[in-house]
Amino acid sequence: MLGVAFGILGGPTARTAIACGDERRTAHSCGRLRAQARGGNAAKPPSTCWGAAAALGPALRAPGAAALDGLPTWAGASSLSPRPRACPPVPAAPGRRRAQEPLRCPGGRCRGDGRRAGRKSAAAGPRCGQDLAELEGAGERGSSGPRGPGERGSGGPAAPAAAAPGERAGDGAPGRAGSGASALFAGLQDLGVANGEDLKETLTNCTEPLKAIEQFQTENGVLLPSLQSALPFLDLHGTPRLEFHQSVFDELRDKLLERVSAIAAEGKAEERYKKLEDLLEKSFSLVKMPSLQPVVMCVMKHLPKVPEKKLKLVMADKELYRACAVEVKRQIWQDNQALFGDEVSPLLKQYILEKEGALFSTELSVLHNFFSPSPKTRRQGEVVQKLTQMVGKNVKLYDMVLQFLRTLFLRTRSVHYCTLRAELLMSLHDLDVSDICAVDPCHKFTWCLDACIRERFVDSKRARELQGFLDGVKKGQEQVLGDLSMILCDPFAINTLALSTIRHLQELVGQETLPRDSPDLLLLLRMLALGQGAWDMIDSQVFREPRMEVGLVTRFLPTLMSFVVDDHTFNVDQKLPAEEKAPVAYPSALPESFTKFLQEQRMACEVGLYYVLHLTRQRNKNALLRLLPGLVETCGDLAFSDIFLHLLTGSLALLADEFALEDFCTSLFDGFLLTASPRKESVHRHALRLLIHLHHRVAPSKLEALQKALEPTGQSGEAVKELYSQLGEKLEQLDHRKPSPAQATETPALELPLPAVPAPAVL
Repeated sequence: MLGVAFGILGGPTARTAIACGDERRTAHSCGRLRAQARGGNAAKPPSTCWGAAAALGPALRAPGAAALDGLPTWAGASSLSPRPRACPPVPAAPGRRRAQEPLRCPGGRCRGDGRRAGRKSAAAGPRCGQDLAELEGAGERGSSGPRGPGERGSGGPAAPAAAAPGERAGDGAPGRAGSGASALFAGLQDLGVANGEDLKETLTNCTEPLKAIEQFQTENGVLLPSLQSALPFLDLHGTPRLEFHQSVFDELRDKLLERVSAIAAEGKAEERYKKLEDLLEKSFSLVKMPSLQPVVMCVMKHLPKVPEKKLKLVMADKELYRACAVEVKRQIWQDNQALFGDEVSPLLKQYILEKEGALFSTELSVLHNFFSPSPKTRRQGEVVQKLTQMVGKNVKLYDMVLQFLRTLFLRTRSVHYCTLRAELLMSLHDLDVSDICAVDPCHKFTWCLDACIRERFVDSKRARELQGFLDGVKKGQEQVLGDLSMILCDPFAINTLALSTIRHLQELVGQETLPRDSPDLLLLLRMLALGQGAWDMIDSQVFREPRMEVGLVTRFLPTLMSFVVDDHTFNVDQKLPAEEKAPVAYPSALPESFTKFLQEQRMACEVGLYYVLHLTRQRNKNALLRLLPGLVETCGDLAFSDIFLHLLTGSLALLADEFALEDFCTSLFDGFLLTASPRKESVHRHALRLLIHLHHRVAPSKLEALQKALEPTGQSGEAVKELYSQLGEKLEQLDHRKPSPAQATETPALELPLPAVPAPAVL
């Protein structure tokens, strides 16, 4: 492997090998191997690290070098290949061993120095006809279970018995017991590099294993004259050769990765991509080697178009698929929608769970609620960032994500998918991904709306811009309305539009202007209607703006304005001096038409609910109690939606002192929340959240009744049971803090006057 790294770096005489650790330990292992081979047993892999000498050619030259050359023939390429059993050596004197006795083989296969005369050329590159079956065959033993006789398990060579803890095997990975190196290093044979099988065969058939090891180390070692005299010093210090060669290999691999990145960034696009393609063709057979896999993956990462054949090989192998960079996965995903869907699905599920968790947060606050984070802060979330990275600049993948979001929105009616659709587009906008932003017709509209959400108000200037986008939808492009409606259905957009509507209504009261005479208000209602009708539009595929009911503008909104006038009149009357103030009671009746609008029109219900939230934030108890009975029955049960109840419970924290009044608690809990809690678990959870936060303010008699009314049933979920348990703990703590009544009445002490003592006479 070290030779592979040297070869890629391009030195014409570079050859190296990972030495086999301590020679004595290796010789002992080889002797045991020979004994097993002679006994007819299946040969186990020698407990050594194996050398490799290979050359991928001067593929990575210095900047400005010419294009990739062909694979060179290495003068010192390994001659280790299957050979017949060696001839018996020349007999030596008894008790003595020939110091320089060469290894000889019959048939003239070996020269006098023990090297093979006819060796394979190291220039042999990877076979162009390698297909999926070949790669699967190379890795089958590395990924499966027990094997038959003579085959090895997966993972690499077995660690020597005397190896130090954590000592790494020749593949650059931690030593693993029962490993199968033939699977991981099968690609070396395609490059003409000696691998573990060649070393095993040589050591099995030779008669002088120590000399064979020495010959292997000489042929495959680092060819630096000064190094040969320095290595014995490492031996004296107890440093294994493996550790030394491994450090050299790691350093070379890091340099190689840097060089690949440099090639991908320099020169003309055609030239650098040609270099990378040639390098990938020569190195891809080593993709299953853990030590060199990062290099192959780095080459693939910088190629804008990886050959389809190699993409299929990566996709077919789970380990390779997990190891490749997201840039490579994008090329796989764009032609495999099902696989991309499997990758995206967990992220979408996580996103929805995060949104739902925020709605049911135990914290009740007006300042820190679901809508508090700014749009840019929300886009920094984990899911949005991961999706942005997965999409990159790929328009096809972006379109797939949008299709997933539309499908899930139709299936679940969850408006959080609309939020994600807008957040993903704006996240790509933040990264200036013009390839996608330029083709999404909703980009500028979403950008302008995002600025309004940040300010929580739609001013006149931005209102005209938004209107221009809506009016600019041309005939034949009506499908754009489907995406625009989905963006307007985002709860953050609905919240901004509704708040702006309530603010405009208050301004109209001061200006004595009717709603139908305000263009800005009519535009807000138009966008609200488009957002509220998103699901129906996408489901029916009828891309047309919903028609606004005339009664909404001419009857419902004026009724809301009359509520504002009633409230203002009552407040002014309360501020008058006592002699001028007339006994005026706050109006408590609701017009029948108002209640009917809440029940039949979704737009009217949305605006009415935000008016209730406005009153609650203003601590207007009288107006709140007046409108609560009308919220029991609303269009689509909007009054019991998670978003509204989340905002309402947070705003009710401002009226904490009012919870001591039994009438207030009765109207809020008995007259509103408890009417829906038996049929909607989410309402049950919100009622428990509110009571946990404000239980210490509620009258004891009412608190006991509410605790009994909110007790979970057998059909209640774990979330309700957990909240009820928390409420019980809070009430127990509240009981312990109360002072206990006196056990007995103490007798008051008698205070008797002291008798007056006359002053002594002065002498």
